[in-house]
Amino acid sequence: MPRRLDPVVLAIDIGTSSVRTALFDENAKLIPRSNASHVYRVRHSAEHGAELDPQVLLRATRKCLRQTRGLTKNPVIVVGGSGFWHSLLALDRAGKPLTPIFTWADTRCAEDAARLRATFDEHAIQQRTGCMLRASFWPAKLLWLRRTRPRLFRRAARWVSPAEWIFEQIFAVRACSHSMASGTGLYDFARSDWDAELIEASCLRRSQLGILRDEVKTDGLSLYPAIGDGAASNLGSGASTRGVVAINVGTSAAVRTIPWSEVPLPFGLFRFVVDQKRSLLGGAVSNAGDLRAWCLHELRLPNNEGALEKILRQAGPASESLIILPFWVSERAPTWPEHLDGIIHGLTQATTAADLLRGTTAAVFHRLAQILIQLENAIGRAKKIVVSGGILQSPASLQILADSLGRDVQVCADREASLRGAAVYALERLGKIVPPPKPGKIIRHDRANGAKAREARARQNQLEELLCSRGR
Repeated sequence: MPRRLDPVVLAIDIGTSSVRTALFDENAKLIPRSNASHVYRVRHSAEHGAELDPQVLLRATRKCLRQTRGLTKNPVIVVGGSGFWHSLLALDRAGKPLTPIFTWADTRCAEDAARLRATFDEHAIQQRTGCMLRASFWPAKLLWLRRTRPRLFRRAARWVSPAEWIFEQIFAVRACSHSMASGTGLYDFARSDWDAELIEASCLRRSQLGILRDEVKTDGLSLYPAIGDGAASNLGSGASTRGVVAINVGTSAAVRTIPWSEVPLPFGLFRFVVDQKRSLLGGAVSNAGDLRAWCLHELRLPNNEGALEKILRQAGPASESLIILPFWVSERAPTWPEHLDGIIHGLTQATTAADLLRGTTAAVFHRLAQILIQLENAIGRAKKIVVSGGILQSPASLQILADSLGRDVQVCADREASLRGAAVYALERLGKIVPPPKPGKIIRHDRANGAKAREARARQNQLEELLCSRGR
């Protein structure tokens, strides 16, 4: 008698810089050698554009799925997905893309976001939708497209998130998860539905937005439309229990928690949907892995992890005298200084490329420390801080992060937290109790370096405040 094959979960993670797929068992444990990935790049422009080609994402996803499915004979019982939030794609009546994907980093609509803030009470909108009235979100992007490309705007039959469209193309289902919808800036938390007032303000019709569904049965599968990658990251890293905060540092970076009770939403932070019972509270910065990649390329630093680790650990005193506003891409939380570009203050003849790499790395982490402070003012002191994302490849960066926070951090044992989180979410929806991942290594912060980081963060804040006051 042939051995009965155990059913598996197919997980898909559609990220800003790569697509990843893998198979997981009923305990959300990765099936060995089932993972596949494909890398691509966001197209940035001097006008603060940040676009992706939707066909590139679709081809990458299909390629990864072929590789993953070709490595197992086990029956796939459920599909779960994770996708990057906030990004916008226009479709024609046939469901074909009319535009590139305008990512969360595209802030050409900053002028339109400012007009929205002049029209609406941003504090009230943030409490209702969980989102700020800023360029990262759909309302400003939609008004910008209507203003600058009116003919295209009129041609658009539907507006979707990238993951929503990719799932439609691959699985032939139209569905937008409540989690994905909550990252658009057009979602009413109290009603668990699209926000009628903001739909009208964005010059849309309700029929142009996705059907809100968290589960679809198709071809014998339980298919769960992609949730936001931030929510998936928390689930995958085990940061879904009381008092646990997750920090993910990838292309961008974020500090997030899943509160176990209703807590206030601090101004400048976000609240998104995880599922029908849970929400995600936190804040995100736009510059992290993308800024590191810029430094490596433009400063001609060695593209070798060993050499980079040495540079980060041995950067000279000049790096500590730099004050850097790491706004190469228009910045988000906690202060949303959309009108400021990147600033490096304190350059001298003694400053080296190594100092700039170390300085920009620390500058990003100072922003994350600010978000953590605001978050803990709302939820109380975190019992544990779990770190995931591309940063796990750099022990030196992990140490700089711990010192910048002034806190010990725990390394996520699973390097693909969002991908695993997609599987965890799907299994939970099936009623499975998923065991947490094994705890990873603890990175202890250095108190003396933590004190220096607080001083550096204060100087960073002073420079930002000075520039903002001059711009008013």
